[in-house]
Amino acid sequence: MALSVLFVRVEASADTDDEPRVAPHFILSTSNGATVSDADFRGQHLLVFFGYTSCPDICPTSLSVIAQVLDLLGDSAAKVQPLFVTLDPQRDTAGILSPYVASFHPRLVGLYGPQSMIDSVAKGFRVKHERVELGGGAYAIDHSAAIFHVGPDGTLLNRFQPGLPAEEIARRLADSIDDGS
Repeated sequence: MALSVLFVRVEASADTDDEPRVAPHFILSTSNGATVSDADFRGQHLLVFFGYTSCPDICPTSLSVIAQVLDLLGDSAAKVQPLFVTLDPQRDTAGILSPYVASFHPRLVGLYGPQSMIDSVAKGFRVKHERVELGGGAYAIDHSAAIFHVGPDGTLLNRFQPGLPAEEIARRLADSIDDGS
């Protein structure tokens, strides 16, 4: 019987003074093979989540919440682009990412790239992650679990902590969209 272990870091506070004010720049590949940068998403609100496809619980839970948020936003969801950035590009290839993200929501875009770029983007968002060896060649990724809201101008607007209900995230996002921020 295989043993599955997951370690998730939970951030203590949703809003801290040391939050980055501008989301980091990146050049990554989408699960359909296109190369994109952060600039390609300007003009849209982003919901960004970092994780990996073989994560047993927090990643599928968080991606399900993002899908619920989009559904709750109704027509306003057209102004929001959800992104899933893999922390495990060694295993999460385009062929793995594409059906994985599609299983949560058709608008969810999976992003991957060289580990160095993934590490740089994660560091810019202050996402902690590390590979944890489980033995026998198996491993998990210990990672932060916040969902980030980036505004249309690239400004980091919110960091939603794990467990925050989809209704609350949708309300805050709708308020931001309505305010034009």
